[in-house]
Amino acid sequence: MANYTTFIKGGHTDSQATNESTRSAKIYKDLNLFFQKNSSDKDINKVTDVQAVKRSIRNLVLTNHYERPFHPEIGSNILATLFEPMTPSSAILLTKQIEEVIQNFEPRARLTGVRALEDLDRNAYNCTVEFYVVNAPTELETLDLMLERIR
Repeated sequence: MANYTTFIKGGHTDSQATNESTRSAKIYKDLNLFFQKNSSDKDINKVTDVQAVKRSIRNLVLTNHYERPFHPEIGSNILATLFEPMTPSSAILLTKQIEEVIQNFEPRARLTGVRALEDLDRNAYNCTVEFYVVNAPTELETLDLMLERIR
């Protein structure tokens, strides 16, 4: 019986020691979806921290409903909005859809604002997404996206 309590005490102490590390923030890592090889170990490159969150936001914004296997709820209706006539109300609808998809499916980003400006000459929207990464709340990050119709 004494060995059992010693084991529990040792495991408990060990888990506290790892939880009390000097590094309190997580490092976010994702696969590089361009599938570039790392020159040193011939493996796929990883993107980390802010770059990983920015790529995730970009992928969420550009994903339509039912595009991801087994998760039809992930995505937005931005493609349909891009085929609407370019009006200020469609720009507002576009910003609301971008805000909704980021707030629902990207827990690593704390959204502060989204702006969509019409570019009538190119028949596109210039979108700016401003957010804070959850583990680095002191730096405001911006992501610029050009959303245009593709036929």
